Amino acid sequence: MRMYLLLLVMLSITIGAGLAADAVTGDAQSFKHALEQDGFTVQQGRIGYLDLIKLYDTGVLPSAYGNNPTTKYLTYFVPPAPGRTVPELFSRITNALGMDQGTSAFWSLGPDEAVVFVGRTPPECRYFSFDHYLLSRTYGNETRWVFANLADTVNNLVINTEGTPNGTVGDPFNQTTVIVATADRGTDQRIRATAVSAGYSSDIFNTQVFPSSLLNMGLEDSSDKFLMLIRPALYKDKQAGSDYLNNTPATVFRVTPNESAKLDPYDYPKLRVRGTGTTELGLMGDLEELRMAILDKYNGSNATELPTSIAVPAGSDAIQRGIDAVGPNNDAFYIWSANQTVSSPTPPFPNLRLYYDFLRDPPVTLGADSDEFIIVYGVNHVATGKATYSNFALYGADVWNGVGSIEDLLLNGTAEEYLPDNPNAKYLYVYKIARNCSGDAHCFAVPTGPGAYGISLDQPILIAWRSYLEAATKTGPSSTEMVYDRAIKFDPKR
Repeated sequence: MRMYLLLLVMLSITIGAGLAADAVTGDAQSFKHALEQDGFTVQQGRIGYLDLIKLYDTGVLPSAYGNNPTTKYLTYFVPPAPGRTVPELFSRITNALGMDQGTSAFWSLGPDEAVVFVGRTPPECRYFSFDHYLLSRTYGNETRWVFANLADTVNNLVINTEGTPNGTVGDPFNQTTVIVATADRGTDQRIRATAVSAGYSSDIFNTQVFPSSLLNMGLEDSSDKFLMLIRPALYKDKQAGSDYLNNTPATVFRVTPNESAKLDPYDYPKLRVRGTGTTELGLMGDLEELRMAILDKYNGSNATELPTSIAVPAGSDAIQRGIDAVGPNNDAFYIWSANQTVSSPTPPFPNLRLYYDFLRDPPVTLGADSDEFIIVYGVNHVATGKATYSNFALYGADVWNGVGSIEDLLLNGTAEEYLPDNPNAKYLYVYKIARNCSGDAHCFAVPTGPGAYGISLDQPILIAWRSYLEAATKTGPSSTEMVYDRAIKFDPKR
């Protein structure tokens, strides 16, 4: 096998330039044909919008899984392995999203198979990443929804593209790239060599490793099921972002070797290390001063301070414990306004059990009274350099439906009126959440609908904060270097 690979690479070097002269780099169909000539069965899928709230509203899923309102997720819709069919539950999801039958956002993968993204990265935005997840796993006789990330992302700071060849500094947006997701090194090498022979540059390849040591690869009912997410956030040109969402200039191939070969599984990949040694903790005194200023301004109301804590577990933690991680990302630091986490099983589908976290008791709600509101405040993590972008989002706490978010750019300068003489006020923020903002420029009006795109007046509310991608480490900031954001609920005195 290795001699075969060497010969193929040498052949691609000698004839690749000639092929590239006649073929357009990025010609996915030429790539598909070359893979078939090299002994693979290649099935084409597509990229599509994974609208989690729609899946909840149509009754397909029992939760919106903490969707980030800042991001409209894209996902791979992958055909089943040759001779297999899409399971009924997964087919219902495909139907609800109006995608091609015979593909699924949730899929299994053989130990020598690969799923390959070929096409353009998102247009210019504050952040994007490609991330891979273990969606569900069978533990004993029970299948559990795990939704746990497997390793690091391929994000805009590390991706190899035509604009950032071999990861060099450049422009990663709207660039041609190839991302091979597989558990097997031999399959990965064969696909890369074939792509070069089809006219692609060897400098634009990326590998997302499915670590066999952690996973149950295979095509049986009891095998692990997977999901891929693309997270573009805050496009510079909103129309370009909408066009990318609705007509993504990329495709997905499921690549299956026609003949079995000795497996060469990848080891678990080395992770990027969080933390720089520089913290935000020097702002704790300023944050306390801001807290006192907020309480003083609204001293005519009853104040309830909402404790915040680290939110969802790491993917590796969830996989080992068999709990629901709710789709975390190694590029982010997550906190929320919950005060306890108690595992609560809910069986919405046959043989599928989901695990939720039980939230505040009594729950926090937000009525229509103009004197009932929540003040969110804290450190602007982008201003301190600990994040590329950050936001806080509003959720219905019972089904985790994210209905709106406020990004860091809207937080700039909002603490100065509370701390006019404090030079560190530029690193802090204050924002209001209400049903009726009454013309307040720094206020988010929480909608009541339609459906789970809003939060009803008696529905419990959860606030979650995300801080994405510290530039110095190209991964998420370290929790030990962050000051937690906070919130205070104000109610009229009766």
